[in-house]
Amino acid sequence: MRKQTIRDIDLHGKRVFLRVDYNVQFVNGRILDDHRLRESIPTIWALQGAGARTVICSHRGRPGGEVVEELRNAPVAAHLSSLMEQEIRSVTECIGPEAKAAVDALEPGEIVLLENVRFHPEEEANDPEFARALAELADVYVSDAFGTAHRAHASVVGVPQHLPGVAGLLMEREVDYLSRVIDDPQRPLGLVLGGAKVTEKLAILDHLCDQADVICVGGGIANTFLMAQGIDVGASLAEPDRIEDAFNVMRKAAQRPDLKLVLPRDVVISDAAGETVDAVSVNLIPPDFRILDVGPDTIDDFRAALAPMRTIAWNGPMGLFEREPFDRGSLEVARLLADLDDATTVVGGGETAAAVARAGVTDRISHCSTGGGASLQLLEGRSLPGLEALIDAK
Repeated sequence: MRKQTIRDIDLHGKRVFLRVDYNVQFVNGRILDDHRLRESIPTIWALQGAGARTVICSHRGRPGGEVVEELRNAPVAAHLSSLMEQEIRSVTECIGPEAKAAVDALEPGEIVLLENVRFHPEEEANDPEFARALAELADVYVSDAFGTAHRAHASVVGVPQHLPGVAGLLMEREVDYLSRVIDDPQRPLGLVLGGAKVTEKLAILDHLCDQADVICVGGGIANTFLMAQGIDVGASLAEPDRIEDAFNVMRKAAQRPDLKLVLPRDVVISDAAGETVDAVSVNLIPPDFRILDVGPDTIDDFRAALAPMRTIAWNGPMGLFEREPFDRGSLEVARLLADLDDATTVVGGGETAAAVARAGVTDRISHCSTGGGASLQLLEGRSLPGLEALIDAK
């Protein structure tokens, strides 16, 4: 999985096509979360220090191959300029005469941000001619877009077919931390899995069930496991067609005496109107109520189970994280991981990283991944197209 990085290639005076993941949202002209921008800055500084001329490429949102005004990259360039305290130019195209002129005008150390690459349908189609047009803007390809490394798009896998492709510092760090979980974790190894759909997590459970020492399950996926135990989850979100799969995971865990599978024993529920909120045993859920968070006793169980762990990976919130008071479980998990000073803690997924940020403990987590889908794919044991496209380390 090791790839060459920007440390392994001569960049002086070179035009560097830097693929990043600046898929961020703005509301009333203000960015909601600039974590991904901040995480890319060390690579940009390194490129500047090497005397490179940096051409940044990113997508935003799902414009469907058409120009969508609110998804332009100009506001991103403005915010990045403020973060770096220097001018980051932007252009209104990612290929063509305007883009080429802007790149040709760059001096060593200068930066330009191209327009949203997904304004072109050829991007998601991985069109070879579009990839060639992007590649003509540069001499070297650098990938720091871990958040899109699981996408076989033109700017992710097509461009490095034409240019030598290496990893940026963020990509290197992402892969390093996630590899510690997958390939050589310091033991004991703990997993915390949440989110809405058990289908998305089954592959992780299947891949890591033989390696993990503790698996804590919360969020909507836990409801399917509760159903597999014969528990009535009321009107809660669940996947009845996956009950047998959940049961198989529980049976597999039971066959390993050294594996502890921790499921909720109490939950926070609400009626359809959202007016009644209560924490109850999983055996006492009224028919018309929904499970929207894990309960305090379950958090205590998670805390006790995870305390001896030396490596912990967490993906997926514990409840309806977007609404209070159903964010408490996720915030408590973030805090309990932050308190484990002797453990390597890796958090993956946008909502999960948001929980860590809202809990105010980001600086006490070993690594917060910028890529939800990509981190899931690695944890499932699957390769990432955007990583495979880069040059192998010697």
